[in-house]
Amino acid sequence: MPEAPGNPPAAQAPQAASQSRARQNLQFGSGRFQLRAKLGSGSFGDIYRGFDAFQQREVAIKLEPSRTRHPQLGYESKVYRLLHSDPDPVIGIPQLFWFGIEGEYNAMAIELCGPCLEDLFNYCLRKFSLKTVLMIADQMLHRIEYIHAKGLIHRDIKPENFVFGLADRGHHLNIIDFGLSKRFFDNRTRTHIPFRENKPLTGTARYCSTNTHRGYEQSRRDDMESIGFLLIYFMVGQLPWQGIQAPDAASKTVRIGEKKIATPLEDLCKDCPPEFLSYMKHCRSLRFSEGPDYALLRGLFSNLMKQNDYEYDWVFDWVTKREDEVKTIPPRAAEGGAPSENRAQPGSQHGMSSSGATSREAAADQEGGRKDDTPRQQTPRSPGRAASNTGGGGGEAAETASPQQSAPKKDM
Repeated sequence: MPEAPGNPPAAQAPQAASQSRARQNLQFGSGRFQLRAKLGSGSFGDIYRGFDAFQQREVAIKLEPSRTRHPQLGYESKVYRLLHSDPDPVIGIPQLFWFGIEGEYNAMAIELCGPCLEDLFNYCLRKFSLKTVLMIADQMLHRIEYIHAKGLIHRDIKPENFVFGLADRGHHLNIIDFGLSKRFFDNRTRTHIPFRENKPLTGTARYCSTNTHRGYEQSRRDDMESIGFLLIYFMVGQLPWQGIQAPDAASKTVRIGEKKIATPLEDLCKDCPPEFLSYMKHCRSLRFSEGPDYALLRGLFSNLMKQNDYEYDWVFDWVTKREDEVKTIPPRAAEGGAPSENRAQPGSQHGMSSSGATSREAAADQEGGRKDDTPRQQTPRSPGRAASNTGGGGGEAAETASPQQSAPKKDM
């Protein structure tokens, strides 16, 4: 994945702003979807807040030029359809409402979600409590198991690609951005894809697996290892290979890989409970085509929850922080301090609850992440993030974007 485009030069800024305003008047789907405020820019296009006139609801609309060399949205829309192909409702995968090619753009309308984990991590001063990390881990492992069960690997696991829902699903962790996902299971031959070497790095250098750095074809084990890196990142605040300097993005990716491969798991996990080391050892022990033991890995973290007398109440660190802030804000300031509508504001009511789910409701979400559990939460007044990667986050450019352009995707 190439780096997200930077800000335009000063001379081009007025033109870019004018183009953005002009786009906000665009309509798609025979007038059903109208663009509103721009939410951000990703590697393959722009993301806007939109409005669905038929259903009278806000949505996220992702655009890419229809003449782009490697179009992604058509493929990504097929992935969303595949993931929602079961008759039962699926929790943790944003809904696809529409995809089409109109005029100069490929457009995809999807469910609007709340803040991503990177935004929430920054809001919490780049440190999560053990309880919050364990509750995140449980949902992440349910989501990735479901995706793998559909024959897909994600290949770009990172904090920006996990976002929370809105309103009564404000405690649901959603996984997004399937533009780099790939089938690991061939439906025609009913076999696992073959092992290959000398593959370009696909994903995000900071979080991708050691085998991805070695140029090996990715499989389920690589998604799992990346999740492990995320959990350690949230526990400790950074990973050992952050902050590496290099003259260019390609050299930096190589140096990140060298440092990552050279770091013993014991050193990587030294500031975490031993269950994190057990998780990483399981991931590293997997053969290329071997399926992870998802139940075993979830059990590591659920047992740690029990040992610490934690409850799956979905009272995350940012919920507590927001409650504490509200208590210290004078009533008039609290009433008038509405956050910006163009971007998720962690700690505001953008996809965040002022109270957690009950234990019974939390348990329902643990059981496969498929039940439509609806905890008692305040309805957000101003949802603020698309269910799509906007290229944001707290990392350096070479660490948060793949140095290689992925090949065009085949039909699902």
